[in-house]
Amino acid sequence: MKRFKSGVMVNQGYYKAFVPEHLNRYWQLDDMDVLRLLSMADRQLGRLDMYSEYVNIDLFIRMHIAKEATQSSRIEGTQTKMQEAFMQKEDILPELRNDWQEVQNYIAAMNEAVKELHNLPFSNRLIRQAHRLLLQGVRGEQKLPGEFRRSQNWIGGATLNDAAFVPPPHNYVGDLMSDLEKFANDESNPMPDLLKIALIHYQFETIHPFLDGNGRVGRLIITLYLVSKGILKRPILYLSDFFERHRQLYYDNLTLVRTNNDISQWFKFFLSGVLETAKQGIQTFDGIMQLQQGMDALLKPMGSRGKDARKVINQLYGQPVTDVVQVAAIIGKSNVSAYKLIADLEKIDILKEITGGQRDRIYVFDQYVNLFQFK
Repeated sequence: MKRFKSGVMVNQGYYKAFVPEHLNRYWQLDDMDVLRLLSMADRQLGRLDMYSEYVNIDLFIRMHIAKEATQSSRIEGTQTKMQEAFMQKEDILPELRNDWQEVQNYIAAMNEAVKELHNLPFSNRLIRQAHRLLLQGVRGEQKLPGEFRRSQNWIGGATLNDAAFVPPPHNYVGDLMSDLEKFANDESNPMPDLLKIALIHYQFETIHPFLDGNGRVGRLIITLYLVSKGILKRPILYLSDFFERHRQLYYDNLTLVRTNNDISQWFKFFLSGVLETAKQGIQTFDGIMQLQQGMDALLKPMGSRGKDARKVINQLYGQPVTDVVQVAAIIGKSNVSAYKLIADLEKIDILKEITGGQRDRIYVFDQYVNLFQFK
């Protein structure tokens, strides 16, 4: 690691672009701080994976993918709130619908990619498929969705001349992404998987292989890799929240690798993110179990209506935003009965009205959604 060289600047006439070194080569770990953090992160990931056996993991995953989608998109400037991800498009203000659709695309891309891991290895094909879904029907849909770029791009600045960073020219992209895929799947390479995915994420963001959506795809592939290697049985770790809260440090540490060959600092930052996020995931699991256990005491005073209330709450764990029509359908009764039940659930702070209107009101299972917000 002390001899690590990140890459070289190549002259392209009126600008220079950065071409990273290949990843698929021999690596020697010689930083004890990195190894200590790696051991701690591995332990916390093991605990997180174990906790996943004690709650309805599919509901947890759905909530976390929604959180990941909103946080990952927020880094790119999208402003959809987590509860809005569960609302219908017609309930979203017209000026916010494009942002809402980007979040829905991220959810779809993650779900489809995880499903495809049963048929495909972690690969460029999988990455391109996720990218195609990500840009479907939103800004960037004209920028070659599902295809690696065929022209130069840049990060920051209005033009190539004042860009903060210029990734490799397009004719390098195919070779660099092929090397990335080989590195990801080279079982003979002794590099620990958590450090492998740290390198893969850095390399992907440096190559910037697409004309748009590189940040979102780069964060999505972290989870995909961990699942593909069996480190996690299910997709329950997402780093976008950590990257969003430490956005400047995230960019600074990526830049330090390219400018100062400082791969150790990037490893430390990435592993700190895994460690902190895994701990937060464990706290969320604990919170869900405590919330579920406390429901009986909350519903007991409702008497016979408690049965209907339980039906609604069970649905809310997977779909934490609802309205009177949905509640009526769940309990199989009239809208009038649904309104009365909603009023009861509001009184005990299970439902919270979020639209502020007199008609077409929308309610959120606030205590539950708050468990997924970083403390």
